[in-house]
Amino acid sequence: MTISAPRDFLKSLFDAAVRAADPLTGIKSHLPEKPKGRTVVIGAGKGAAQMAQALESAWDGPLGGLVVTRYGYGCETRFTEIVEAAHPVPDAAGLAAARRLMEAVDRLTEDDLVIALICGGGSALLPAPPEGLTLDDEIALNEMLLASGAPISAMNVVRKHLSTIKGGRLAAATKARVVSLIVSDIPGDNPAHVASGPTVPDSSTRHEALEIIRQYGLQLPQAALDLLNSPRADAPRPDDPVFSRHEHHIIASAGVSLAAAAAEAKSRGITPAILSDAIEGESRDVALVHAAIAREVLGRNRPFSKPVVIVSGGETTVTLRAKGGKGGRNGEFALAVALAIDGQDGIHVLAADTDGIDGSEDNAGAFADGGTVKRLRAAGLDPRRLLDGNDSYSAFEAAGDLFETGPTGTNVNDFRAILIQ
Repeated sequence: MTISAPRDFLKSLFDAAVRAADPLTGIKSHLPEKPKGRTVVIGAGKGAAQMAQALESAWDGPLGGLVVTRYGYGCETRFTEIVEAAHPVPDAAGLAAARRLMEAVDRLTEDDLVIALICGGGSALLPAPPEGLTLDDEIALNEMLLASGAPISAMNVVRKHLSTIKGGRLAAATKARVVSLIVSDIPGDNPAHVASGPTVPDSSTRHEALEIIRQYGLQLPQAALDLLNSPRADAPRPDDPVFSRHEHHIIASAGVSLAAAAAEAKSRGITPAILSDAIEGESRDVALVHAAIAREVLGRNRPFSKPVVIVSGGETTVTLRAKGGKGGRNGEFALAVALAIDGQDGIHVLAADTDGIDGSEDNAGAFADGGTVKRLRAAGLDPRRLLDGNDSYSAFEAAGDLFETGPTGTNVNDFRAILIQ
């Protein structure tokens, strides 16, 4: 079977993946029992507003609270206040929101219930520098981490030890029972790593944070290093009694979304092959591996037979090599793939972030195929130079290959699909 409209086909797989990550389904399956006292909603992330909307539709009883999301990602809710702040670099609105979340849980009692709605993006949306550090210090830290090429799990180890809200501290600040409903954008689905775990502690230490800083050559302010070298930076441990009544649930993840995309492909007559839902590494390097597999299938019908669509997820990283480039890790992946499959008819690629925003611009990602490089050169652009300058957005804007969806209301990280026929 041959797909006559490859981009429409790839988009249908992305849509299936996003539908499978709809928070309403997971929330309905994990609603906690109503408390004797109040029910307070808190949350943070790029899909937190839609999660609050879904919770309100499923919850039978009074509730109210506050969630924080990215600018432009809010939606209408009846009882939950939606606050917008900056992402991926924090701002003063996020700082104020973090303080309000701490205040919202501080005076609750053991009879009360906190429902925490947590998803990707919460780290940047909840800046809360400890004493001796400023918002500017946290902004600088975030920019360094984003440019370092470190995996998200390593970034979050550093973040949660230089914060007064991350690393379980938000949940530790209340006497109420806390039930966290989490949409995972983390390879491996460790709930303590999603949004740096404001309500879920983990066993990482400040010493590990210092080692990550050394390994990636991060130039932190001396005040931050002094803090990490003192017990003041220690985050609460998972065995702390303060967490004994708390629970957490992963309600959506990349694995479920990839399975849905695979089922959609199969229904359209194309055999799917899921590589992994937890791929990490430098975007352009991951792209070269995917491109090599695609060429092998195209030329030799191995390790899969044509027609096939290869899908994968996870969270790649981009080490910034130059200033001024626009785009994100999925655009970088797509541009590197385009260079690697130049002139290869029969390979079509979509790489996109399931939250609808890839990096610094307003696109979810990009399409690529064997003719992308030719189109770029016809427009007078050097694709290799654009890749070296981390400027994938400019490349795909010129080629007409941007993939734009707007905010999707969820976030289970990268989605990649490669059709070979």
